[in-house]
Amino acid sequence: MENLQNLDHFPEAAASVQASAATAASQLSARQTKPQKKVPEITTGLRADVIRIPGAIYDCSGIRIHGRRVKSLIFTTDISIILNNNADAVLAVYPFTPHPAIVQAITSVAPMPVLAGVGGGTTQGSRCAQIAMLAEAQGCIGVVVNAPTPLTSIRMIRDVVDCPIVGTIVSGYQNITSRIEAGINILNVSGGKETSRIVRAIRKGHPDIPIIATGGPTEDSIREVIAAGANAITFTPPENGVLFRSKMDKYRQTAEDQFEDDHKLI
Repeated sequence: MENLQNLDHFPEAAASVQASAATAASQLSARQTKPQKKVPEITTGLRADVIRIPGAIYDCSGIRIHGRRVKSLIFTTDISIILNNNADAVLAVYPFTPHPAIVQAITSVAPMPVLAGVGGGTTQGSRCAQIAMLAEAQGCIGVVVNAPTPLTSIRMIRDVVDCPIVGTIVSGYQNITSRIEAGINILNVSGGKETSRIVRAIRKGHPDIPIIATGGPTEDSIREVIAAGANAITFTPPENGVLFRSKMDKYRQTAEDQFEDDHKLI
């Protein structure tokens, strides 16, 4: 069992990880000093309020999946948000047993590629593999398995799909090598405050495995995860209640301003 957390007990390994992080930070700094290209942008008034991905995410290398480069993944199953954002892909994972109808609903409206959750925790074995096959048939470019997914389930999925299998990593105490050997193609690291540390440790032992990771709430936290070795970043958008609150505040202010100008109720 690989123990990715206890690097403090191995000075040479810790030094190697620090050196790798320094190299990644240097590469990131070099990218940031490149002259910025002017990118024409076309939109309309109706689409001006779409959710925009934090700019720091564009500093990562991205992962090329079937020829398409993916740097940012929006973590949501909300159809309205999926239709109104500028992410490169959707990470459609939810805390219920997966169902083909949910995948179908998401892929029917998503203007970008979808990586769909297919279980692995409660839903395992042949059902997990069947849902993965159906997700691929619906057009998903990848399927995502949960952290506790047994190796046997990963192998069963590998036997029936041609798209990448994304394995979720939530702790430094998961065996990375065995998951890769079973058929995992991409790692999705969601380790909370330990995410950067886990990514660094994984990158030391597996320098070429593609890594998606949660970026955290700030531009600095996103850059930290990228410097640790993440190739792509997941972004959790604000909830509908938060988005509505700003709209409602704007509408209230507009009504008040019009009343002060015209002294009439609108």
